[in-house]
Amino acid sequence: MERLTAEEAYERLRAGNERFLNDALEGAGRDEARRRLLAQSQHPFAVIHCCADSRVAPEIAFDTGIGELFVVRVAGNVANRSTIASIEYAVANLGTRLIVVMGHDNCGAVAAAIAGGEISPSLDYLLEYIQPAVRSSDDPDPDAVARRNVQVSAERLVTESDIIREAVANDGARIVTAFYHPATGQIELV
Repeated sequence: MERLTAEEAYERLRAGNERFLNDALEGAGRDEARRRLLAQSQHPFAVIHCCADSRVAPEIAFDTGIGELFVVRVAGNVANRSTIASIEYAVANLGTRLIVVMGHDNCGAVAAAIAGGEISPSLDYLLEYIQPAVRSSDDPDPDAVARRNVQVSAERLVTESDIIREAVANDGARIVTAFYHPATGQIELV
């Protein structure tokens, strides 16, 4: 499988979401032949760092097959040590050149971060990563904060990872942000 440039990967995602929006899914790469091909290695053309929300299904919304996306999911699409390490693996070991940080409408983790309060030690720890977006958003609307959270997470990838920063600066990698609308299926790629 050939390695795509960041620009080629971006276009492939854009075209896949267009097919999804038009109910024209190809569904290629989801069969026994594809499973056998990928049994020993993987070559994803993009990393999708997104929320764990069950309504967010990148492989379907981008109309991709098995092994095409390296999906890193966590509530609120936060960039913490574990998610950054996973993305570093895809960039350094798999040669993936496009990283998409994707948020979505009606994010429960963002709403919980805005509401504040103590929930549980683990959830409070996770929501603390969303607080910079809550504090720096000009608009208190949860969707506006979710959009800001995407930006904050994308910035963290560069500021907290030498591997990602180096790949962006010198190896053709690119970080883009996206926002998914579950009601329509549209993904705004920036």
